[in-house]
Amino acid sequence: MSLFLPKLHCKKEVDEVIKKVAEKVLVLRFGRDEDTICLQLDEIFSKVSHDVSKMAVIYLVDVDSVPVYARYFDISYIPSTVFFFNGQHMKVDYGSPDHTKFVGSFKTKQDFIDLIEVIYRGAMRGKLIVRSPIDPRNIPKYDLLYQGI
Repeated sequence: MSLFLPKLHCKKEVDEVIKKVAEKVLVLRFGRDEDTICLQLDEIFSKVSHDVSKMAVIYLVDVDSVPVYARYFDISYIPSTVFFFNGQHMKVDYGSPDHTKFVGSFKTKQDFIDLIEVIYRGAMRGKLIVRSPIDPRNIPKYDLLYQGI
């Protein structure tokens, strides 16, 4: 876990943050503190948090402490990163079947910064879904668990 990023411990805290963060992209990283990929992602987040501070706020959420949100966003793989703007869930077209969250770690800090800029600009124009600026080769591939049901 990153010592520099705030952590949310329960559903009530997550609800309050979603409601109170205004005019910035809210980044919620759902994962576990002891997971190595989560640690890699947290390192990227802590390094760029100052650079994106005018556009975004980043929080870490332990997926086991908020099972309601884990079910709601279908968080089957960790880490999963979900974005909000003014209380509205922002979706991103990564070229995968799931637009609700980013699964895995970003390959570079610049990929994350570019994504935040695109989400922020799109949200300021009233869009609820934006196209990912990340090179498709840098987006982790995974199979949806509910596929074919």
